[in-house]
Amino acid sequence: MTIRIAAALTAAALLACSAFARAETTITIATVNNGDMIRMQGFSAEFEKANPEIKLDWVVLEENVLRQRVTTDIATKGGQFDVLTIGTYEVPIWAERGWLVTLDGLPADYDAEDILPPIRQGLSFKGKMYAVPFYGESSFTMYRTDLFKKAGLEMPEKPTWDFIKDAARKLADKSTEVYGICLRGKPGWGENMAFLTAMANAYGARWFDMNWKPQFDGEAWKATITDYVELMNEVGPPNASANGYKENLALFRAGKCAIWIDATAAGQFVTNADSAVANRVGFALAPDTGLGKSANWLWAWALAIPESSVNKDAAKKFVAWATSKHYLELVAAKEGWSNVPPGTRRSLYENRAYLDAAPFARITLASILAADPSHPTVEQVPYTGIQFVAIPEFQSIGTAVGNRFAAALSGTIPINEALGNAQWVTGKIIERARFLQ
Repeated sequence: MTIRIAAALTAAALLACSAFARAETTITIATVNNGDMIRMQGFSAEFEKANPEIKLDWVVLEENVLRQRVTTDIATKGGQFDVLTIGTYEVPIWAERGWLVTLDGLPADYDAEDILPPIRQGLSFKGKMYAVPFYGESSFTMYRTDLFKKAGLEMPEKPTWDFIKDAARKLADKSTEVYGICLRGKPGWGENMAFLTAMANAYGARWFDMNWKPQFDGEAWKATITDYVELMNEVGPPNASANGYKENLALFRAGKCAIWIDATAAGQFVTNADSAVANRVGFALAPDTGLGKSANWLWAWALAIPESSVNKDAAKKFVAWATSKHYLELVAAKEGWSNVPPGTRRSLYENRAYLDAAPFARITLASILAADPSHPTVEQVPYTGIQFVAIPEFQSIGTAVGNRFAAALSGTIPINEALGNAQWVTGKIIERARFLQ
């Protein structure tokens, strides 16, 4: 009897230890501090309840800081993170270097075929997925319907930059702190240069010609930056060179912007109940200049697993859960269909409940499907990417050029000097990269 009791106690102890061990598997997730990702953290308990052997540890960072941290960690094989929040720029470059775990082979009910083709393609390398999209986006035009009506203006579904500039000047009323237009000014390859590159595409500009010669000395870039700086200084918010996506979102939600051209992911945040302009927002495509390209980009914030992670299986469970159809249904049940992460799945845009709840849904889908990263500009280019150039050097080039254009916006340097500096620094970085190859 004593032996049997002792054996039973030993078995119970082993089971307890086993359960404790399972509970000790912690995965560290690096993510960006935007609304959708913050919401995802709020559902941590749901995942941990379904997976009691896994605990989630969040590292939440501002966009530019996040990029620096995760790039350094993965390049040095630091192993600090098990899940990375990265975008369509990083995925193919990092996958080619062997830094990411392939995410083919997810459970059948994940339904990877349901992911919108442009988004899936952007997160793949040689036909295999290396990240799964938490949300996908293009860019579009958001505007105050009440201000347009009051001014006797009607926003076309496909506006031109000439129309946008004229409307912004007519709608500005700085005495009431209503600015004609809000556009990204904060320097960074994923901040002001995301917007300005897409805008430049519509103006007929390009980063490089077919021989990889920078093109900032051309008339198209000069026209782009001149219109941008003049418009923002005339009818934009003060200190615009410090405003990125989050800052402009706050301004628009507070009723301070008549027009805002930015990510389609903003749709849910400008129309939800705590937005001061919730019922006074209209949506249109990103503007063009009649040359055949609009200022709409293609991006996805996605979840990837670095090869340096020691918790790959647990990390894979999490990324599959966070980007699944089930997660969309969970958010819808808790916070309403308009708040689910947009731009990832066909089935979402076939869901009548979502289409009825999200006035931005139709134009979001149209913008995503119209984006063509393989042919981003009017003229032929040797690169892919719409709001970025899909080469490893673009992080440094884009940030360097973004600093010059932010300085032009703030008045620190003239536009011509900013363009000349952009031409020089881009050429030098490309020359160095070729030398090192």
